[in-house]
Amino acid sequence: MSRIYNFSAGPSTLPLPVLEQVQAELLDWQGTGMSVMEMSHRSGVYEGIIRETEKNLRTLIGIPESYALLFLQGGATQQFSQIPLAFLSQGGYADYIITGEWGLKARAAAELVGRVNTPWDGETTGYNRLPVDFVSDRFAAYTHFTSNETIHGVQFPGDPPAAGNWICDMSSDICSRPLDVTKYALIYAGAQKNIGPAGLTLVIVRRDFLDQMPASLPPYLDYRLQADSGSLYHTPPTFAIYVTGLVVKHLMQLGGLEAVQKLNRQKAAVVYQALDGDFYRGHARPSARSVMNVTFTLPTEALTQQFVKESTAAGLDGLKGHRSVGGIRASLYNAMTLDGAEALAHFMREFASRNR
Repeated sequence: MSRIYNFSAGPSTLPLPVLEQVQAELLDWQGTGMSVMEMSHRSGVYEGIIRETEKNLRTLIGIPESYALLFLQGGATQQFSQIPLAFLSQGGYADYIITGEWGLKARAAAELVGRVNTPWDGETTGYNRLPVDFVSDRFAAYTHFTSNETIHGVQFPGDPPAAGNWICDMSSDICSRPLDVTKYALIYAGAQKNIGPAGLTLVIVRRDFLDQMPASLPPYLDYRLQADSGSLYHTPPTFAIYVTGLVVKHLMQLGGLEAVQKLNRQKAAVVYQALDGDFYRGHARPSARSVMNVTFTLPTEALTQQFVKESTAAGLDGLKGHRSVGGIRASLYNAMTLDGAEALAHFMREFASRNR
């Protein structure tokens, strides 16, 4: 077996020990005689899996009991619509801070539901920076932002300075750093970048924030119903929850989110050191650089295509940039190893020396 270094923006690489455990348990989970994929979500065996995953996630992230933790489907894209349907009441408004493509998509979905304001938009500089002031309007139903923009490679360095009705899309940096959940009203994240396979969406929501929801929502879109049923109102993404549970245990064994953050910063520093110079050009301003997604361009499109071709042949996959930005994007999510980051940096230096 020869595994490559997978720099894909998502679905992304998973920890090798987790994949090996999934492989070992695939046909028979702990003597049950069946795979987790075959289990009834109503069975006591599976309820033990989902409850243990919830308990460990609460411990890893630090989620207080005043917040519900939901295991949903539909990805961040469903949340783009579900959030305003639940919290953007008639006559009210929501604020959307736009730092890239995913913030734009979230705002567009909310505008179909109600009134939306944009207190800050980085479009004029090509979404390469962050707002100077990180404040919310206390009269807004909520203020939405994307903690890490994968396409443009910009990332907020931490939580908002003060608690409020913040709603954050953390799909691409959840569990990559310590997090103060109490600063937020709601956090949502697709699992497929940092904590599991595609198909699972985490929602962490303050319980009293749910009181703002109308009573007329369809059951599937009602966060309260999902919370009251322990994410078992309907069939959840059972296998994705199981794998996420293994990833969470792996992160805890590494030393928790402080240790994970330290490693992620090391990986990013290695790649950014190779990037800085007179050959590559980073997209994000240094003060806004993402630890998760390193985005950059080369002197010509021909060299970009050559870089992608040669890096793929060298076992460095998934480096082609998003079509809206072009260039190169290296995603350094939790499961990417330091060896992988160093292999990429070595290739970048060698490629630059050959093509100046």
